[in-house]
Amino acid sequence: MGSQDEHTDGTGRRALLGAAMFGAGGAVLGLSGTARAAGAGSAGHGGGLKSLPVPTVIGHRGASGYRPEHTFGSYQLALDLGADIVEAGDLVPTRDGHLVCRHEPEIGGTTNVADHPEFAGRRTTKVLDGVSTTGWFTEDFTLAELKTLRAVERIPANRPHNTLYNGRWSIPTFEEVLKWQDEQTRKRGKQVWIYPETKHPTYFRGLGLGLEERVAKLLHQHGKDKRNSPVILQSFEPTSIQRLNKLVDNPLVVLLSAANTRPWDFVEKGDPRTVADLITPKGLREIAGYAQGIGPTLDLVITKKADGSLDKETTLVADAHKVGLILHPYTMRNENPFLPAEYRRGTDADAYGDAFGAFKRYFATGIDGVFTDNADTGVLARADFVNG
Repeated sequence: MGSQDEHTDGTGRRALLGAAMFGAGGAVLGLSGTARAAGAGSAGHGGGLKSLPVPTVIGHRGASGYRPEHTFGSYQLALDLGADIVEAGDLVPTRDGHLVCRHEPEIGGTTNVADHPEFAGRRTTKVLDGVSTTGWFTEDFTLAELKTLRAVERIPANRPHNTLYNGRWSIPTFEEVLKWQDEQTRKRGKQVWIYPETKHPTYFRGLGLGLEERVAKLLHQHGKDKRNSPVILQSFEPTSIQRLNKLVDNPLVVLLSAANTRPWDFVEKGDPRTVADLITPKGLREIAGYAQGIGPTLDLVITKKADGSLDKETTLVADAHKVGLILHPYTMRNENPFLPAEYRRGTDADAYGDAFGAFKRYFATGIDGVFTDNADTGVLARADFVNG
């Protein structure tokens, strides 16, 4: 089992710090793409985080710009498009204790559950992290029942083309993902990385369905709970990451939402701090005591004006790098509504804007990677950036 000390000292921390600082230094010094890729340690197997290219392209819920999210179709395509890591998946439990990959425990918007009359009685309203939510919840279904459902596109207004694939794939389990990772690694001759997230861990612990122990058990069974294992674990709840830090040696990342929000575990235990407190030098030093990175919203890297255009670059990248934390912000998407205002083109909700321009602006801040729904766009944007 991993101790806090193991995560915060020794060569692993120094190597990580070097990779993080190199990402920033490369941008400043304008090194050639070849030199910078070599410096980021882009080759090699089993080398831990330092083996990943910088900036790292992370397939957000797979290739969710092109396929319904958190399906093997989406995960597979992300790899085909060149993602360095696939976010497979957001982990939520079933009633019988299995972990499945869904963006949220409420599955009315991401599956065809509404079309199943036998489950009509399962529709209910719950308070999820303080928010009244109506729908169907994974914790009210057995795995066998969930396997009768099929995935559908979550945001059809923005991605009408993805609805072509509605009903094609089932809901993956985390165990299936771990096996798929091994199969893909063998097939492609290169290490495939995944980036699972514990979703609403305080909520599920209250239901007797603690996530962290289940994640740790599966990682241990598959030999993927080591410091250099190609599995990065993430959560919006710092206490979930602290719990994982005691159970596994994997790289760990604290996700950070808007500056004025509070992680739900803080709300539950009466911790008054907000995300703004966590991104101070003091807050980042504390995070560096149990995690290797942060996953901030892009707005914490460059703030936005009232009109949605980019405003000021913050000190977050420099402050995080100073304490040895890498940054993998979220989420870059190609469609107009998701881009900063100055990069939108036209008014169609599903039309692409100048995603390359936005990628370039964010990469220039020295971030170590980015979550994107469009891995191919991210890979091309990185090539422009490192060779520019």
